[in-house]
Amino acid sequence: MTPEVDQQWIGKLLRTCAERFTLPGFHTVSASRKPDGSVVTSVDINSQNFLQDMLAARYPDIPLLGEEMDPAEQARLLQEADVLWCLDPLDGTSNFVAGVPIFGISLALLHGGQSVLGWVYDPVRAELFSAARGGGARVDGTPLRTRQAPELRQCVGVVDYKRLHRPLALRLIDERPFHSQRNFGASVLEWCWLAAGRYHFYLHGAQQLWDRAAGALILREAGGRITRLTGDSLDENALQPSSILATLDPRLHQSWTRWLEQPPSSQKQPFDLC
Repeated sequence: MTPEVDQQWIGKLLRTCAERFTLPGFHTVSASRKPDGSVVTSVDINSQNFLQDMLAARYPDIPLLGEEMDPAEQARLLQEADVLWCLDPLDGTSNFVAGVPIFGISLALLHGGQSVLGWVYDPVRAELFSAARGGGARVDGTPLRTRQAPELRQCVGVVDYKRLHRPLALRLIDERPFHSQRNFGASVLEWCWLAAGRYHFYLHGAQQLWDRAAGALILREAGGRITRLTGDSLDENALQPSSILATLDPRLHQSWTRWLEQPPSSQKQPFDLC
């Protein structure tokens, strides 16, 4: 059974974390490099420690898997714990350090290999996105709903070219089946802004568990459709990075699937999607 969680308290906790640690450090802290090449700051570490301590005090039986944690410990928690928190204390760290006001905090509750509760807080715009499996998605209490998208060639979306396999990235540039694309550099917000209908689709080549655990649930509960770029189902509880094909309008997802299955206009041989 999924434990009872005070969802309003969680929302207030994320806001408190942003007020104490995130916003005071914006565009002021320096960053260092982790072994995987990504950047980390004292705000990432301090935020994770604060949230871990607060969650442990209120829910002592639920362990926490955080981004700023040893990979071996992350793997152990996923293998051994039936219920656990999944935290990204600061997504969009490169934006945060550079002074780009697009970053967020993400927390999900995983149970039995699935996200059952999720929250994403945007400190700059003070927006709290949340979802409960089977209970819908909301932004600041207002329900999020599926919206009809235009046909693919008229759509605007988010494409993370950096992490796409090169053949697919080049094909998207060459053929451009959509109208226009953006990349905001903060995956947890990109999920939520799609769920809120602020653009139409989302393509990502290799996304981490903590980047998608809450956001994917929020999009699903808003009525969206999510698979890997291959069309395979997304493994919600996998540490391995996963490619993403997501739309708010399920019919648009079908259009993307058909386009990806077609041979490139400039070559007939198949190529890797993820």
